[in-house]
Amino acid sequence: MKKKVESFFKSNPGSAFKNKEIAKRLEIRDAEDYALLKKTLHKLLKDEFLFRKGKRYQINLLPDNNHLRGKFNIHPDGYGFVVPNRKKVIHIFIAERNIGTAFDGDIVEVVLFAKQKGKNLEGQITKVVERKRKEIIGTLQKSKSFYFITPDDLHFQRDIYIDESNLNDAKEGDKVIVGDILWDTSMLNPEGVVLEVLGKKGSKISEVLSITREYNIPYKFSSKVLKECEDIEIELSDAEIKRRADFRDDNIFTIDPVDAKDFDDALSVKILENGNLNIGVHIADVSHYVEKDSAPDIDAKLRGNSVYLVGEVVPMLPENLSNGICSLVPNKDRLTYSVIFELTKRGKVVSFEFVKSIINSKRRFTYEEVQEIIETGKGDFSDEIILLNNLAKAIRKKRIKEGSIEFHTPEVVFELDSDGKPINAVRKELKESNMLVEEFMLLANRTVARNFLWPNKSNGKSFIYRIHEKPDKDKIKEFARFVKTLGYSFNPDSFSDSKEIQRLINQVKNSEEDGVINELAIRSMAKAVYSIKNIGHFGLGFKHYTHFTSPIRRYSDLIVHRLVYSYSQKKTRTDYSLEQLREISDHVSGCERNAIEAERHSVKIKQVEYLQDKVGEIFHAVISGVTYYGIFVEITDILAEGLIRVRDLEGDFYVYDEKKYSLIGRYNKKRYRLGDKLLVKLVRADLGKYELDFIIVE
Repeated sequence: MKKKVESFFKSNPGSAFKNKEIAKRLEIRDAEDYALLKKTLHKLLKDEFLFRKGKRYQINLLPDNNHLRGKFNIHPDGYGFVVPNRKKVIHIFIAERNIGTAFDGDIVEVVLFAKQKGKNLEGQITKVVERKRKEIIGTLQKSKSFYFITPDDLHFQRDIYIDESNLNDAKEGDKVIVGDILWDTSMLNPEGVVLEVLGKKGSKISEVLSITREYNIPYKFSSKVLKECEDIEIELSDAEIKRRADFRDDNIFTIDPVDAKDFDDALSVKILENGNLNIGVHIADVSHYVEKDSAPDIDAKLRGNSVYLVGEVVPMLPENLSNGICSLVPNKDRLTYSVIFELTKRGKVVSFEFVKSIINSKRRFTYEEVQEIIETGKGDFSDEIILLNNLAKAIRKKRIKEGSIEFHTPEVVFELDSDGKPINAVRKELKESNMLVEEFMLLANRTVARNFLWPNKSNGKSFIYRIHEKPDKDKIKEFARFVKTLGYSFNPDSFSDSKEIQRLINQVKNSEEDGVINELAIRSMAKAVYSIKNIGHFGLGFKHYTHFTSPIRRYSDLIVHRLVYSYSQKKTRTDYSLEQLREISDHVSGCERNAIEAERHSVKIKQVEYLQDKVGEIFHAVISGVTYYGIFVEITDILAEGLIRVRDLEGDFYVYDEKKYSLIGRYNKKRYRLGDKLLVKLVRADLGKYELDFIIVE
């Protein structure tokens, strides 16, 4: 209720409402809910989030004086907003002329202007309290009499000048890191010093280093971490082998992308005498080699996860672990943590157990190889693969029936030359072989989480869960309004029912609007995160879920391995306090978000790079966004997004209709709507700004 009321007043900052008006707007009809609303309003009044004029409540926007501090976020169009430190004050608009010397992300001091009727809060930045970025990356350029860089990050609106004495051997065209930035007056551009040369612009190493530095992703391992990893004992002792379940004679194999180097999961299947299936999900036992609080462990926690840039992996663990002794390579004895299931052929779990084990993979499959076996019935371990695929389909059918949502999230795959330049790009096609592996990983993760429930009155255990909150009701209402404009029905009151969302996804499958509806449905939902509090996973329709199956590339999974083993040894306590697990959950959730942004940035660079020599060519595209200044389109083949500017829409004056997600011609009434398909011509590919411009081909 508190969240609803706060959201309501933030959306109506200049208005005042009585109790009954608020209840009506929030669709509160129940007497018990109305009583809770009044109690919540009283609490927010006490917290000074609201103030009251007679019987009307209004959000408390202004501080006691007109000065406050907050974080400055700039928009690529030049204006920005300050997010105040004081939670009860809403965001403050900053016009481009009032930004002063602030960079995106800086902590700033703002003076507020007198509020005008009907307008949001507006102010002027008067002081930069703390710079977010001490270093900025860009390409060194030369004018007639001076050097400068244009920052790679489009949120930085000013070029940074470099005195010739501060070049530190950098040459024109080099990708550089600039620091010691001085910017005292907005009348002049900032000045800086070249701290490091990353390499020539466009080179593979400069591109990778640029992205990792921009997103604060550690690229190199310290000598201490490398030394500890080199000292790890590779030979397996007889005592260690005897402590483990020995599956080395079983037909166990891995299935991964063709370019994968770290294999952290393997599968096995056998038919039992009773006709059921014995399924083994074998996961690399990283916890055996990476001890808690060791240098590799501390470094892995800092990184949080591996980062998969196009053509380059920034691993969480050094290569001799991630691609070596932990990786389940074929024909090598490897230590694993296995979840062994007995399943009926319809996918019902009869029993399961967690065991420390040792395996010897008999074959390394690619997804393509497994797909060929599924389609032809021929190839190595074809009997096992067909059994696993049939079982995976049964489990998937049951999972979706119980409430899992199957979103279609297309990806692009690049073929690179020896210099890392893209020579081909295609949409990645998800086939049965991909879903086969995913289904058993989901089953293992779900089973682990169910077995260590928290809280539980009888055997409560501290744990890390992978959670996904139910969608925000307002966002789902907006989504329902959008799909209605496309001719589909969706009841927003069923926002908490994942089956209703799946019904819509099935309804639009293979239609023209398929991609855009999937994308907007995903955007309408919360992001999955890690947490010590189990609230379930809405998107998967699971009451209990965690991450257990990728400890080589996710720190969360490594922690879960340690917790599972500790509890499996009948211990009532672990080496981690609840507070430590909360801190780890928050940290790795942040690392994951950062990695996703870096990976998207990497894909964007390759898309623009690939299209640079294709200016003038025509592409099939779909409208992925509509604004007052133009139409965003996504190329169907390689998912690259660009802009068709309003000024390039010929034949009429086009007006933005926000409610209909459209640009509409004032006279001819021609409409460009979100989800529409178009034929477009590429007219500009700017690698410096990662921008693509298109025009419509009639």
